[in-house]
Amino acid sequence: MTVTATGDVVGTVAALWRYPVKSTSAGEHVTRVHVSARGLDGDRLWAVRDGDGDGRLGSGKTTRRFRRTEGLLALVSSYDGDVPVLRFPDGRRLRGDDPAVHAALSAYAGRDVRLAVEDDVPHADEGPVHLVTTSTLRHLDAAHGAPVDARHLRPNLLLDTPGSGLVEPGWVGRRLAVGVDLVVQVREPMPRCVMVTSAQDRLDADPDLLRTVTDVADGEAGVVLDVVTPGEVAVGDEVRLADG
Repeated sequence: MTVTATGDVVGTVAALWRYPVKSTSAGEHVTRVHVSARGLDGDRLWAVRDGDGDGRLGSGKTTRRFRRTEGLLALVSSYDGDVPVLRFPDGRRLRGDDPAVHAALSAYAGRDVRLAVEDDVPHADEGPVHLVTTSTLRHLDAAHGAPVDARHLRPNLLLDTPGSGLVEPGWVGRRLAVGVDLVVQVREPMPRCVMVTSAQDRLDADPDLLRTVTDVADGEAGVVLDVVTPGEVAVGDEVRLADG
């Protein structure tokens, strides 16, 4: 798809996900949510944090800020009001304000961890908001030889766009107006890691997906967005290219 005029509609919001506890399973569907400079309200606001003084955040990978923690993607997180609720693989549910949650997580992870709200260490990997288009999914489907479920890519916004192709890189440096108030700027393509291959709640593992993304898209799929003007986003909102 080629867009040549400022203000052209490039797609509509098909789905919205937020992830109450970082690196937990599948995401929580919402139909409308406010987006601030840090991202969707409540998105990755909580994390499983090492309790040994290191303070690194549980993740699917190990970096300076993150520590690979097996089993996080088998935990399902959702909100009860402003309080995160974790569902363990054995069916137990524990609220984030229950003191027992820390011991339960430590036993599950096999080391001392805590459920902690974001402080001065940001929980997001690359940026505050992550967008993927259905055009990119169709492009990956063809190369992969099977449908690629958007949930493996863990976006915040799934944008319904026509045709097939990697359209998002063409928007880098541009602004997108989403719905009535929200304006975002496309910062850069989203690099992918082994997490895209992992099983999640009601989603089977896809062990060859990272190879496909690497082969056809240089290991990138979707884009990272920065928030220029906060506002609400809802499923069905039109998205337009804007000035900038």
